[in-house]
Amino acid sequence: MAIIALKAWYLPDYEPITEVIKRPHDLRLSRSSLLKSGLRADILDDNQLIRESTWFQRYLEGESVEFYIEGSGGYVVSNLDLISQEVYLTKLDFSAILDPVIYFSPQSQYPESSEILREVLTEVISTLNKKSRLPLTLEETPRPSETPVRLSDAQLRKIRKSLLFIADGTAINEVESVLLLSSNVCVELGYALGCKRSAQILWVYQERQQISGQLPFDLSQHQQLPFTTKAQLNKVLPDVIKNLLQRFKLFS
Repeated sequence: MAIIALKAWYLPDYEPITEVIKRPHDLRLSRSSLLKSGLRADILDDNQLIRESTWFQRYLEGESVEFYIEGSGGYVVSNLDLISQEVYLTKLDFSAILDPVIYFSPQSQYPESSEILREVLTEVISTLNKKSRLPLTLEETPRPSETPVRLSDAQLRKIRKSLLFIADGTAINEVESVLLLSSNVCVELGYALGCKRSAQILWVYQERQQISGQLPFDLSQHQQLPFTTKAQLNKVLPDVIKNLLQRFKLFS
């Protein structure tokens, strides 16, 4: 029976899959069994090459070693035996499937806040890109007039694959002490809450003196960022975004 070799790429830091597969693979495997939460495979590469590799040295030091395996997705090395040349890998929800995009959900009922947020976000991304390993881009939900409140498959995919989802949660009204928000933003936020980690979601809103009440979403404090003026947002947003992106190790 012919051995089918699977290519595997070591993932030391965040990098989109489209870029990962452009470089030479780091490991060749032959899958021996596929489990629900992982797989067992035989190592096809020479033992000496494995011993000299960066990823193996980090494995010996007890670090988490992640791989992208072609056709299978992301895995982390759970156990490795160089004598039998066998490796056990556990399925991983890995960041390489994400695009280097910050996705912005604006609202049009109180455009002042979204205009401020859009301008500051553009400035922040431009500044971060001077130090980022990968160029970050800002994408925004189109808001055509007189369209139903629903998301296209393309919009859902962009939200799902973005590094960060940032919503303008500025209140447009208040009903019985509960803040009324843009229905478009609520739909997108609801989807983001279902498919993204909490650290990938930021709810930014401009405080309005004439409107006060409770937010209709139960978000933790680290997911909320209130502001009153553009100058204030300019001061705090860069550090907030940089901290949220820290897990992707984009900055030196």
